[in-house]
Amino acid sequence: MATLEDDEADIDPVKMILPDEEGEPEKLTTVGDGAASQQVEQHYIRSIESTVVIRQLPSEGLSFQLWPAATTLVTLLDNYLRHPSKSPLTATLSTDRKLKILELGSGTGLVGIAAAVTLGANVTVTDLPHVIPNLKFNADANADVVTKRGGTVDVAPLRWGEDDDLEVIGREFDLVLGSDVVYHDHLFEPLIKTLRLLLNGGTKKRVFVMAHLRRWKKDSVFFKKAKKLFDVEILHTDPPKEGSRIGVVVYVFIGKI
Repeated sequence: MATLEDDEADIDPVKMILPDEEGEPEKLTTVGDGAASQQVEQHYIRSIESTVVIRQLPSEGLSFQLWPAATTLVTLLDNYLRHPSKSPLTATLSTDRKLKILELGSGTGLVGIAAAVTLGANVTVTDLPHVIPNLKFNADANADVVTKRGGTVDVAPLRWGEDDDLEVIGREFDLVLGSDVVYHDHLFEPLIKTLRLLLNGGTKKRVFVMAHLRRWKKDSVFFKKAKKLFDVEILHTDPPKEGSRIGVVVYVFIGKI
């Protein structure tokens, strides 16, 4: 797995959580101000000539905002539908049947909703219980385009490391997605426990596709732990944004039967 040079220790972690994204989304509308402000974004999906609408609530915290790696996954999904032979996702997504997909740490739900509309998949988007109302709002706001594309979006709470939450949702998914889910080190073990339950065992190989923007050296601890349990490969690397020395990297974690 590719590593990053040591001199990246001077990265500002606060700024790197949600760095400014120039040119994304294509349309952004802010409604209200102060604690009541919300941002409504329109993300145009070129492959299906449709728009996904996402509401952010910045005053509610990081889980209610769009993280940078999410747009990388959305772009890859969009490009897969347009040029499947050139996509790094082809080996993972090629199938003759409808995919059943689980997204971890969905936040605003953009990635899961985009997967439903581009792939016509049955997607379950998940996050902590207090995030669910906004996640459901966004799923409902895009229900028409999701249905038109033959997909579905279900919303469910899922706390990493909690067996009971996972039992309610189930484990029989063809694909697990995540973007910017590796950030707080106290969540490394719970996330790995959930991934182990989802990916390992069973009669078929299951995979986790994760887009990640490295912020701290401690992120490497997660990957060291993960590589002991899963086969981890790099699928795609974005070039760094202007003013940054790192770009979003997309990994695939392959479960062991």
